[in-house]
Amino acid sequence: MGTAMTGDHDCGLSAVPEDAGRGPVLVRAEQRVHAGLRLGEIVRRRPPGLTASQWNTASRTLFDQVVCAVSTGRPEFAVEFRPPSTDATARRAERTTEAVAAAIGLPLLRVVSATLRTAGHGPRIVAYVVDARRYAAGAAGSDVPAVGFRDIVGRLPDGREGAVNDLGALARAEAVQAYVARRLTDPILRGLHVSWTRGPAEGWSWAEVRPGQLLVERVTVQAYGVSCGVEPAQLAEDLAVLALGERLRTTEVGVPSLVPREELLADIRRLRDRRGELVGDFGYDHLCQE
Repeated sequence: MGTAMTGDHDCGLSAVPEDAGRGPVLVRAEQRVHAGLRLGEIVRRRPPGLTASQWNTASRTLFDQVVCAVSTGRPEFAVEFRPPSTDATARRAERTTEAVAAAIGLPLLRVVSATLRTAGHGPRIVAYVVDARRYAAGAAGSDVPAVGFRDIVGRLPDGREGAVNDLGALARAEAVQAYVARRLTDPILRGLHVSWTRGPAEGWSWAEVRPGQLLVERVTVQAYGVSCGVEPAQLAEDLAVLALGERLRTTEVGVPSLVPREELLADIRRLRDRRGELVGDFGYDHLCQE
């Protein structure tokens, strides 16, 4: 990242004005969520370790959402939504953002998805994380063992009982309706999730649109110094289901790029073969036998 700087530099996070950002402000659970803040707007000065050139580039980094305490305006964590990319330039920019966020003490949550975007999905997803974090903080201060936020049971949109804090619950209900309408071969949205020892949490979800032909979504979640309030891998799978539901709602059945079942099974088997790189064991051996 460059040579260390000398001198007295205060690179602490600045309080964010109520009207800052480039979109509507969401107030949730004593926290204020700003859309579209540049890193240079929330940091007073160039952090130690960055050259002037590096800081000039990094300060223009745009965070999709920044969650601040209402009482102080101080940023608590930032959120990025990014499409999957193998571009070396994009990856270098991500690494710079990670390093600068760490240098200034700003926790960062990055969601990588081909379908989920900050404009259409960001407020809902960030509000969910804010609620989950608040619930987890309250549970941690209680002597009574609490049900996890994701495991709270209530009435679902289709009238059944189930996990009300499953971000994919609506998509699952709509998949049943699509099956009844003969737009899907199978009413169940299936999936898996894993966490890489040296990488992000990853969630997959798929729907059988035609016999042997699947619509597949994959989402990764990387939490740098921030708790999601729920297990990141489970969050990644729920987000994949959310993304899958979005595609099922907005795309004609004949249009989407469908994946042959054999191709998905081969991908799952490759995931199984890398089980030594995962946190915990690979719990989806049964899927490899289909």
